[in-house]
Order: sequence, then C-alpha cells, then structure tokens
Amino acid sequence: MTLLRAAWTNAISRAFGKFASRRHPHLLQWGINQLYVKFTGVDLSNFEPASSYETLNALFTRELKYPRECSQDPVKVISPCDALISAQGVVSEQTALQIKGFAYSIRELLTTEVDEEDFKILEGGAFVNFYLSPKDYHRYHVPMDMKVLRVIHVPGALYPVNFTYLKKMPSLFVKNERVIIEALDMSDRLFYIVLVGALNVGKMTLHFEPKIDTNVTDVRERRVFEYAEPIELKKGEEMGMFMMGSTIVMLFEEGFVDLETQEGKSIRYADVIATKRN
Repeated sequence: MTLLRAAWTNAISRAFGKFASRRHPHLLQWGINQLYVKFTGVDLSNFEPASSYETLNALFTRELKYPRECSQDPVKVISPCDALISAQGVVSEQTALQIKGFAYSIRELLTTEVDEEDFKILEGGAFVNFYLSPKDYHRYHVPMDMKVLRVIHVPGALYPVNFTYLKKMPSLFVKNERVIIEALDMSDRLFYIVLVGALNVGKMTLHFEPKIDTNVTDVRERRVFEYAEPIELKKGEEMGMFMMGSTIVMLFEEGFVDLETQEGKSIRYADVIATKRN
C-alpha cells in the first residue's frame, strides 16, 4: 500500500508540474495566477505582479524584484530561504526531529553514501528544518561561504510535508526524494543541506549541478556527484529552486554554530539563523 501510495504521489506531482509549466491563453493564465495568489496568500510586494508570469510555474519560482542585503560578517549564517522553522535542536543518538515528538534517523536521511566518520562528527551538532509553504519564495540561497564536496540524489516518494503529514507519518523526510549537499565552510567545518521533495514539487534544481533531474520515472537509483576540486559558493548566491513548497534540513557538525532562530518562527532568506563558534 505504501509503495502504491508513493507511486500515486509522484505521478500526481509530475502531472501537476506539466500543468504548471504550460502556457495557457492569456485570460485563463491571468485567472489561474490570481486564484493561486488569493488562495495561498502570496505576498508579491517584493516581486513582479501576478499578471506578469506566463505560467504558474514561473509564479512559483519567481525572482526577487530587488536583491536582499545579507550580513557580510563571516561568522553569521543566514537562512537559505523564506520559511517557517518547523523544528530545530541538537542531533542526539543519530536522530533529529521532523516536528516535536517525531524523530528520524540522520543515517537514513543522509544514506550509506555518507562516511561513517561524518555521522560521528554530526553527533551533538545542531539541526534546523525549514518548511516552505506554497505561498513562500521558492528559491534557495547559499547560507555562508562554502565549498561543496559532493551531492547525493536520492529518488523517493513525494508525500506532503505540511504539519498534518509530519504529525502522522514517522520519518517522512527519509521516505521522500531528496538532494543532499555535503559541504565545508571556509574553515573546513562540515555541514549538510538537504533539499526534501514533496507533493507537487515537480523539480528541485541546483545551478551548479545541472545533471540532477528529480521526479522522473527513469531515475530510481541513488546518484553521487563528487568534485575533485570543491565548488566554492558565496554567501547569498542563488543556489537553485523548488517547483512548489517543500522542506530544507540543515545539519552542522558538533561545536560549529549556536542557533539564533526560534522554532515556530517565520523567517526570510538573508535573516541570520546562527553564529559560528571560534
């Protein structure tokens, strides 16, 4: 039953992605965009008006009209996205929380592709979960100057990641399709950024790795993209986008950061979420 349900959610997401990417006649598209903005409560004050987007997907993945300023202090870590902090805390016994009372294994989240030593380094470190709702800005950005070591694409289901599902489906994050970014800061401290797919998230993209193709029927095995020379990215740089709302999980090695966010708080990309320790 679970496999059948997963197949349906993936199929629904692919169909929705096709609909959202289609250019409809102007008046129909105008109506679709207006209904979406009204239904989800999208705030377009920092974006172009809804009528300017030729597809629903273009509205989902809208660019900021003006760049946001972010802290240039190298010890400040910024939010990679606009989101709600659904859970945060400390990795304990190799588990983290998807929401209060519902834990998941970081070993299952990151998979056996991750070195055993890395799990030891993450024990006692901080984690933060960012929930992007359908009304949020869907692009994600670099949270600090960083060096990408590799990316792991894990095909999987596309269950909803809203609070209703998080409360009734244990270990939901480890069931869903995800893209795992393994990285170091400029002082060679380890952290992970995990992009978690969800219902109607037709695609997750990374600008620096165009070979990643999510929610497609012919990709069923994990794929690992390793870089002999780490890819350096600058704080605030756009990294990619979700095609609809979803979740980002960040995991930091022990002693790396002190969190400044608050669980249950809405934040925006460029807000400070943590301070690095010396």
